[in-house]
Amino acid sequence: MKILVCVKRVVDSNVRVRVMQDNSDVDIALSKMSLNPFDENAIEEAIRLKELGLTQEVVAISIGGDKCEDTLRTALARGCDRGILVETLVSHEPINIAKILTSVVKLEQPDLVLLGKQAIDDDSNQVAQMLAGKLNLPQATFASKLRLSDNKLEVTREVDGGIQNILVSLPAIVSVDLSINEPRFIKLPQLMQVKKR
Repeated sequence: MKILVCVKRVVDSNVRVRVMQDNSDVDIALSKMSLNPFDENAIEEAIRLKELGLTQEVVAISIGGDKCEDTLRTALARGCDRGILVETLVSHEPINIAKILTSVVKLEQPDLVLLGKQAIDDDSNQVAQMLAGKLNLPQATFASKLRLSDNKLEVTREVDGGIQNILVSLPAIVSVDLSINEPRFIKLPQLMQVKKR
C-alpha cells in the first residue's frame, strides 16, 4: 500500500502578516514560512499507519516554488519516504491544485491520499473534495480517526451533530482534522540527515 500526503508551505501561524502598500495582497516576501499545521497531522497519520505495517511507502507532494523544498524536507524528517515537488511560480486556486494533484495521483497510483482539512492561509477547505470528484474516488472529510482493514478504511469524522463513522473503499481521498493525532517533535539530527538526501 502507498500513501500520498499533500503538504503546503504557508506563512507561520505565529507571524503577523502585513498588507502590501497598494492593498493588492498580503506581503509574505520576508515572512517566516512553515508546513501547514493540518498537513502535519496528515503526515503523522500516514507515518503511524506505516509503523503499524499497514503501508510500505509514504510520499509527500508539494506544489509551488523551489522554496517548497524546505516543506518537503520537513515532511521527510517526519518520516516520509519520498518527496515530489511540482514547481510553479504561480499561486493557484484550489481547483487548479486539484487538477495538478489529479495528474500526480494517476501517475503515482496511491491507495490513500491524505490532506489536511484546510490550509491556514486561505481556509478554503476545497482541494480534497475537488480531487475526489476529479478522480471519481470515495472521500472522507474532517477525519478524527482512521482504521484500516481488508482494503476498507473506517473513518471517524467530526460533524456538527457529533461523531459519524463511515466506511470507504480504497483507493480513497481523506482530509484530516487537527484532533486526529499529535504530530511528533522533529529532532535536529533528523533535519540534518534529510538535507543530505
